[in-house]
Amino acid sequence: MNIKVIISAFCAVLLGFAFRNPGEITPAKVLHQMYDSIKNVKTLRTKVAALERIDKKFSSANSEYLVQTSPRKVYFINRSKKLEILYNTELYGRKALVKPNIFPYMTISLDPTGNIMRKNQHYSIHELGYTFIGNSIALTLSKDKDGLNNFTYHGKSHKNGYTCYLLEYENKNYAYTDYKVGEKETASSVAAKLCVNDYLLRDKNDLLNDFGYLRKGSVLKVPTLYCKKAILFIDEKLMLPVSISLYDDAGLFESYDYSSIEINKPFKNDDFNRDNKNYGF
Repeated sequence: MNIKVIISAFCAVLLGFAFRNPGEITPAKVLHQMYDSIKNVKTLRTKVAALERIDKKFSSANSEYLVQTSPRKVYFINRSKKLEILYNTELYGRKALVKPNIFPYMTISLDPTGNIMRKNQHYSIHELGYTFIGNSIALTLSKDKDGLNNFTYHGKSHKNGYTCYLLEYENKNYAYTDYKVGEKETASSVAAKLCVNDYLLRDKNDLLNDFGYLRKGSVLKVPTLYCKKAILFIDEKLMLPVSISLYDDAGLFESYDYSSIEINKPFKNDDFNRDNKNYGF
């Protein structure tokens, strides 16, 4: 299913529900305003504290990144691991420049969707930013026939220094079903085709670090929904998520907390250039 079609249909549904009760705060109204805000994000600076489940264990990381949405450019740094990534197709093609903190300690060019950069990661650098978050919520609801009825608004709450609308989504019918692999399909292509979570599909089928073609005719267990439960804190001023936690049948599988968020602040000429004196490439 085309993601653009899904988003358009989802936004149309939100619009229909958002203003039924003027003055009342509802999940539909909050989500509709969030989507409007996401569409207007041209540049983003933020810090992110991530917690991700990998093979039944949790890995945490603190990073900072800059994202320009069009043309897409990314600068990412994890200061504690001394890892830097720069993605700028205008200067460096479709590969990312990576400065790792391991031998030979030199900058290398890597495929952002390849085995090395994706190893033990839930997402690639292509998913950094708010567009992917919005798309993920739309995918969740596209697979859920009860849609907005499974969202609950829990009032305002403080999170990461922001005053937020607290939304919770849960569908107790979350389950797995069989899928027979076709010609030249990967775990990611199957997840995109079925509008389900890439990581959850990989985790269920012991494919966490398998990014190649799957054996035709093999059977995968795929989730029927994008996630079972989600908790969202959406800042009342920015109308953007500042905290997201997603759950499957085993519990929490990822959470992301955002701070120091700056949107639509112009970047300097060298913010996406390896020659920036503050970068280590």
